[in-house]
Amino acid sequence: MRKFPLIAPKIGYQSAVTHNLISSIQKLRFSGISNGQQNIRHQSHIQLLQDPSRISSLDEAKSFHALVITMGSFPAQEPVFLHNNIIAKYASLGDVFIARKLFDEMPHRNAVTYNTMISSYSRDGFLQEALGLFYEMRKCGFKPTQFTFGGLLSCHWLDVFEGMQLQALIEKSGLLCVDAYSGTSLLGMYGRHGCVDEALEIFEYMPKKNLVSWNSMISVLGQMGYIEDCIFMFSELRMSPVGISESTFVSVQSCLEEVDMQLGEQIHGLVIKYGFDNVVSVYNCLINMYVKSASTCLAEKMFENAPVKDIVSWNTIIGGMANSDRPTKALHLFLKMCVSGLSPNETTLANVLHSCSRTQILSHGKCIHAKMIKKGFDSDVYTGSALVNFYAKCDKVQVAHICFDGITQKNLVSWNSLMLGYSNRGSSFTVVLLQEMIQSGYNPNELSFSIVIKSSPKTELLQLHSLAIKMGYIENSYVSSSLISSYARNGLVSDALIFVGSGNTKLSVVSSNIVAWIYNRTGQYEKTQELYAEMENPDSISWNLLIAACSRKSDYNESFELFDHMRKSQVYPDKYTFVSLFNVCTKLCNLALGSSLHGLIVKTNFKICDTFVCNTVIDMYGKCGGIESSVKIFDEMTEHNIISWTALVSALGLHGYGNEAIERFREMEGTGIKPDKVAFLAVLSACRHAGLVKEGMDFFNQMKVKYCLEPDIDHYLIVVDLLTRNGHIKEAEQLILGMPIAPNALIWRCFLEGCKKQSMIRSLC
Repeated sequence: MRKFPLIAPKIGYQSAVTHNLISSIQKLRFSGISNGQQNIRHQSHIQLLQDPSRISSLDEAKSFHALVITMGSFPAQEPVFLHNNIIAKYASLGDVFIARKLFDEMPHRNAVTYNTMISSYSRDGFLQEALGLFYEMRKCGFKPTQFTFGGLLSCHWLDVFEGMQLQALIEKSGLLCVDAYSGTSLLGMYGRHGCVDEALEIFEYMPKKNLVSWNSMISVLGQMGYIEDCIFMFSELRMSPVGISESTFVSVQSCLEEVDMQLGEQIHGLVIKYGFDNVVSVYNCLINMYVKSASTCLAEKMFENAPVKDIVSWNTIIGGMANSDRPTKALHLFLKMCVSGLSPNETTLANVLHSCSRTQILSHGKCIHAKMIKKGFDSDVYTGSALVNFYAKCDKVQVAHICFDGITQKNLVSWNSLMLGYSNRGSSFTVVLLQEMIQSGYNPNELSFSIVIKSSPKTELLQLHSLAIKMGYIENSYVSSSLISSYARNGLVSDALIFVGSGNTKLSVVSSNIVAWIYNRTGQYEKTQELYAEMENPDSISWNLLIAACSRKSDYNESFELFDHMRKSQVYPDKYTFVSLFNVCTKLCNLALGSSLHGLIVKTNFKICDTFVCNTVIDMYGKCGGIESSVKIFDEMTEHNIISWTALVSALGLHGYGNEAIERFREMEGTGIKPDKVAFLAVLSACRHAGLVKEGMDFFNQMKVKYCLEPDIDHYLIVVDLLTRNGHIKEAEQLILGMPIAPNALIWRCFLEGCKKQSMIRSLC
C-alpha cells in the first residue's frame, strides 16, 4: 500500500500513523456496509487520505476534515501535518475563515502551521491579521523561516516601510545567506513599489541567486521602463551558469512593447535558439510584442504558425486587431475561435466589443451582448464597462445606461464611459452623474472632470472649476484645457484667457493650443505668435495653428518659413498643415508653389492624401488655372463627398466649362448625394460664366421645388447677374420684386449694371 506522502521530521512515524488510519477506515468500511454508494464514498476518502493534493473542491476538503476528526487522528502525541494540510486546502480553496477556525482549535502548532496561515492571509489581502500571527508566532518561540517572510512580503497591501522592517529581521536572522528565497521575496516587494535602486541593492547583496531572482530583477527593470538595464541583465544571465527559462523570456518581452523592432526580432531569434518557441506562454508574449509594436501583420503570421493556441493566444491577437487599423479582423478571428471549439472568456468578449465600438456596427455588438448575457458576463465590471462604452459610442445612451445599471460593482471606468456617452451628445446630465458618482464613494479623476466640463452649461462651469481646484486637478493638462475650451465655447473668452500667465507652472502644449485657437478665432494673430514664441516643445497642432495665424494675417511668406522650421524640428506635417498651405497658395494664385507642395505630399507621404486634402488640392488647382489637374485628381480619388463634387463643379465653371460642370452636377445627383446650398452656388455660378440661362433657371427652381432648399441672398445675386448679363432684364426685375428677403446693394448694382449694358447695346444697334 502506498504511504502518505507528507513532509515531516519523522518519516517512519508518519507512515505508521497513516497505516493505522487507513486500516481503521478499512475495518469501518467492511463492518456491515450494505450500501454500495457508501462503499464508493469510503474508497474515495481513502484515496484523499493517501494523497491530499487531489482535493479539488471545498466539499472534498470538508469531507476529508470530517474523516480525520471521526478517526480521532489528533491525539496529543501525534504530528500536526494533517492539520496543516487541511488548513492549506481550506485557504487555497478560498475559505480562509474556516482555515483560521481550525487553526484556533489546534491543540498543537508548529512553524509550518503559522506559515500556512500567514501566507493565506497575505494572499487574500488581510495584512493586519497576517502581521498579528507573525507577532504571535515569535512570541510563542517559533523562529520565522524564509517562507514566513516570503508570505508577508508577497502581500500587496504591505507598504515599503513595513517591508524594510521585515528586511532588517531577515538580515538579522541570517536568512538572506541561507538561500535565494528571502532575497527574491524582497526583490518582488521593492519592485511592486517602484523602488528600483533598493531592489538592485538587494540583488547585488544577495550571496545566493537562483533563476527566479534573476527573472524577478529583469521583470522589475522592464516594468519600470529601464529597458537598456533590463537587456544588459538578460545578457549577464545568459553568460552565467544559472541558465535561462521560459519565464526569463516572458519577463524580457514584457518590456519590449514600444522599442525598436530590431531588438524585438533579436529576442525572437534567441527564443528559437533556446528552443522555447514551442512554449505557449513565450509564444503568446511574442505575439503580444508584435501587436504592441503595431506590426499586426507579423503578429497575425505568428499566431497562425503557433504550435498550440490557448485562450491567451486568441485574446492577444483579437485585442491587437481590435486596436489596429483593421478592427473588423478581430470579429473574423473571434468567429474562427468559436468554430475551433474554444470558449471565449470576459477578455475575449470585451476585445471583440471594442472592435465593434470602433466600427460602430450595432448589429455585431448586439450579438456579442447576447453572448455575454448567455454566459452571465454582462454584470461583470470589466465586460459591463465595455458594453457601456460600445452603446455610448453608437449613440445609444439609454441602452448604455441600462447596461451601466446592470453592473453589480461599478468602477471608475464604467462611470467615465457612461458620462462620455452623454457628453458626446452635449447633454448636461453628466453633471448629475458626477454628483451620483461622488455620493457613491468614487473619486473622479482627470478624465472624469474633462468629460463633464466639456458638456457642462455655463451655470455649472464655475462650480466644476471650483471642485477641480478643491480636488487638486486644476494643474492637470486635461482638466485645464477642458476648462479653457468650455469657457470659450460658452462665450466667456475673458475667463478662458485667465489661465494664460496664471499660476507658477507654464501652460501645457494642449492648453496652449486651445488658447491659440481662441486668439485665431478672435483675430488676435500677434498673440498667437507671442504664445508660441515661449513654447519649448510645440507639437504638430501648435505649428498648424501658428501657420493658420500667419495665413489669416496675410503673412504668406512667414507661413512657408514656419513650415520649413517645422520640418527641421522633426515634427512631421499632417493633413491640416498641408490644407493651410494649399489655402495660402490659392490666395496667392501661385500654381507653381501649389504644384510643388502637391509633389512633396506624393513623394513623402501619399497616404496623407485623403478626401479632405484632395478636396483642397482640387480647389487650389481650379482657382490657380490648373483645371486639368483638378479633374485628374478628382477622377483618381476613391471616395467623393459633396465637397469634392462642389469643388470640381466650381473649378469647371470658373474656367468656362459650363456644360461639363452641369454634367458633373447631374452625375453627383446620380450617385445619391443630395446637393446643398453651396453646391447650387457652384452650378449656378458655372451657368453664369457660360451664359446658360435656361439651365441656370432650371437649377434655381429645382433648388426650391425638388430639394426644399430656400435660396440665400448669394443665390439671388448669381441668378440676377445671369439674367441681366444675357438681356433678361424684365425677368431679373420680377425675380427681385418677388424675393422673400430684402435685396441688398449688390443685387441692385448688378441689376443696374445689366440695364446699363443693355441700353448701350441698343444704342449701338
